[in-house]
Amino acid sequence: MVGREREREALSAFVAAAGGRALVLRGDAGVGKSALLDHVVARAAAESHRVIRAAGVEAESELPFAGLHQFLYPLLSHLDRLDEAHRGVFDVVFGRAADTPPSVMTLGIAVLDLLSLAASQQPLLLVLDDGQWLDAASIEVCGFVGRRLTGSSVKLVVGLRSGVPSGFDTAALAELPVTPLSEKTAEQLLDLRHPGLDPRIRRLVLDEAQGNPLALLELPPHARGGRAGRNAEELFGYTGVPLPLRLQQVYGARIESLGEPVRAELLRGALDGVGSGTAADHTRGTRYRMRDADEAVACGLLDIDPLGGDFVFRHPLVRSTVVQTATPNERRAAHAALAQLHRDDIERRASHLAASTVDPDEQVAAVLEAAADSATRRGGAVTAVAWLTRAAELSETREERSRRLGSAAYVAGHSGRLDHARQLVLSDTGSGTDDSPSSVVASGYVAFFEDGDVRSSQRQVFAAIESMRDSGVQESDEVLTRLVDLLLAINQYAGDEDAWERSHELLDSLGDLVPSHSRVYQDAWGDVVRRGAGVAERVDRAFATPADLEPWDVTRLAVAAYHVDTLSRYRPQLQRTVDREVETGALADAMTMLHLIMLDQIAVGEWDDAEDTGRRCLHLTTTHRHTLFVRHTQAYLGLLAALRGQVDQARELQATVDTWARPRGIGFLTQITDTIGTTAALAEGDYEAAYLHAIGITPPGTFTPYAHQAPRTLLDLTEAALHTGRTEQAHQHARAAHAAGLPELSPRLHLITHGALALTTPDPTDAHSHYQHAENHPAATTFPFELARIRLAHGTRQRHTHGPKAARQPLTRALATFERLGAATWAERARAELRATGLPTGTTTTHLTTLTWQERRIADLAAGGLTNKEIGERMHLSPRTVSSHLYRVFPKLGITSRAALRDALAKMPGDQKV
Repeated sequence: MVGREREREALSAFVAAAGGRALVLRGDAGVGKSALLDHVVARAAAESHRVIRAAGVEAESELPFAGLHQFLYPLLSHLDRLDEAHRGVFDVVFGRAADTPPSVMTLGIAVLDLLSLAASQQPLLLVLDDGQWLDAASIEVCGFVGRRLTGSSVKLVVGLRSGVPSGFDTAALAELPVTPLSEKTAEQLLDLRHPGLDPRIRRLVLDEAQGNPLALLELPPHARGGRAGRNAEELFGYTGVPLPLRLQQVYGARIESLGEPVRAELLRGALDGVGSGTAADHTRGTRYRMRDADEAVACGLLDIDPLGGDFVFRHPLVRSTVVQTATPNERRAAHAALAQLHRDDIERRASHLAASTVDPDEQVAAVLEAAADSATRRGGAVTAVAWLTRAAELSETREERSRRLGSAAYVAGHSGRLDHARQLVLSDTGSGTDDSPSSVVASGYVAFFEDGDVRSSQRQVFAAIESMRDSGVQESDEVLTRLVDLLLAINQYAGDEDAWERSHELLDSLGDLVPSHSRVYQDAWGDVVRRGAGVAERVDRAFATPADLEPWDVTRLAVAAYHVDTLSRYRPQLQRTVDREVETGALADAMTMLHLIMLDQIAVGEWDDAEDTGRRCLHLTTTHRHTLFVRHTQAYLGLLAALRGQVDQARELQATVDTWARPRGIGFLTQITDTIGTTAALAEGDYEAAYLHAIGITPPGTFTPYAHQAPRTLLDLTEAALHTGRTEQAHQHARAAHAAGLPELSPRLHLITHGALALTTPDPTDAHSHYQHAENHPAATTFPFELARIRLAHGTRQRHTHGPKAARQPLTRALATFERLGAATWAERARAELRATGLPTGTTTTHLTTLTWQERRIADLAAGGLTNKEIGERMHLSPRTVSSHLYRVFPKLGITSRAALRDALAKMPGDQKV
């Protein structure tokens, strides 16, 4: 028995106490009273008591003395030892003689005598379960006897159900309340008896049971069968948890005894989600207010909320029983009334309309479709799938049914439910709409994202777009837009020049039918070197109205921002959105959001956080069998390991991803694996291997079209070429970057282009100018790893051209950054250069860098006029953390106010500038 230590201790003391006494156990049905009575019986038997058990039966509650007969029948052998008057009383009560019924006092005294005789040789324990169903006459006698057991060897214990009136309520017997289990104890019992429950089913059972042990033990198998894999928001109105017969019987009879109007009120309240108990939810908007339901309060089915005065269900099981015992027609009528009540709330109205409608109805289907769109925007893509599927069922034409099933499959794919999406596609094609554009969207999505099927999905989607164009589509179409966006996503992963060029021709032939967002993806995802001009500004304009964006719009625009290195601006929005989408929304988009968050964390130097994000994403993608995203995540984890100099781990992940991606023609991932090889080789100082990996992405002096890593590895290829004696190739590549306009495309490309030019130019003056352009760019510190590499190269060159003293400043800054990032091999390289300047090897960078990198960055932003909140948003810190940093900065600078920051920073030595 779990969680009943207090009650068991009290009952053990009750049995062990000297003399007779009576005790009432009062609690809800299923709360564990019978189990506690069993405990009393076991304890009494151990103490050599004779135990007599009886149980109230509702069917016998109108039969006078039926309950007393149960108790006394085992003792009738003692009647002959009673005097004649008391024997006569029992003869009348039990129907053996016809006479005037005795009074309660007369019968009670006779019962006391009989019990005294029975207990004269062995203590006696009388146990009564379900005492509320005992007939009134027996209850009166039991109460009379129970109050007079003192001094005897007889004990009486009675189990009573709360909320059911009976004569025991006024019997003045001692009571032991049996309350529901605490949340912690309820969890312990559930996990003990039903280990390994799905977390959602476990939470559902705990919420419905509210600490009721019977419900905790009985509900899980039924909850599994009725709700497995579903979320409460998928349901059209409240349907209750499927209850086993034992739990239905707890409240079923009381519900059936109510008048029809009261039952209808309870049903409308239950279907609209009215809460239970005094902690009923007051935050979920307007719920149906039950009226004229005092009869249900009297029956123990409802309570009155002390805060609002509304009727609320006494227990969640009441609500479930009300729904389950109603007929289908009663439920539909209640839903129809509730749909009218919530006519101004699109999602609430839709949920009730869906449940109240039987035959196809285009108006209802349209409402459900609009509700699905609303749910998707607030992170409820799982709910949207259910509503779109129901909308398809209620569609009046085959075309509308196909379109809505396609939408349901599309959203199911984005919500990570690929099996469900496949089933929806099959149900669509089974209706005679083979290869409809809507079904192509869903089937292409599933084939591509589940197993990286680039080639066939690309052909299928391309052909569907051509077919729609040739059929004469005249205006922008949701299905066409989805096909276009899917084709662009497939092309991005394929990284194939011919496929991209054919796609550009196809999309150009569609003209204005291609939405502006899709044009952004077309330019950013393919060849940012040749088509990326102005993308950053277009992405910024698109993000200006976030309320208009679906989760997949946010994801796709953020991918475009990544390609032009402005992702940090939108990371706060991604971080706000991702947890919501993981739970009930567009799970597949959440996976990409985690990729993007990880990429930005790598870029800005939050490498520990990046690894945590990557591990979380890997677990998510593996759990949901998104094989393409599993490999994609492993690729980014491999890249991070390479940056840190963890080359064995990096190469293991590189091999895993490359082996899977290369045969499938997924160029996006094979380019990342080549980048992992380049980065790992650079970390080891193996410049020949780094060069060979780098030219696998793009040859020097050009940027291979549609190779997204080509501009990103500019600095890698340049540095590897220089260190392997390929000076001309290095210089050629740096000049090609400048000629291609890379500095204008993104802040990171500005930084590494000027860094590459500084590395390769033989003229010291030109080199100094390029270093200045790189290091003084306003966004340079946003990319600390690249900046540290450039400073390392700058310091190395300074040592050779201007002497050791001039080299210490950039080398010191580079070392501080590498140490902070955890780039161990790069930090050791910087230390070696510092030792070559004559700096003692035991010297740290602390005295050379009075402010930490983060303190200096915060101080610069504060000096520029930004508030703590604005600084926090930019650096992903809380305003309180920003304030703490400034509190430490002020004494270091010898100032006391924010106004003095600018002047104090200007006076700092050059090697203090970040």
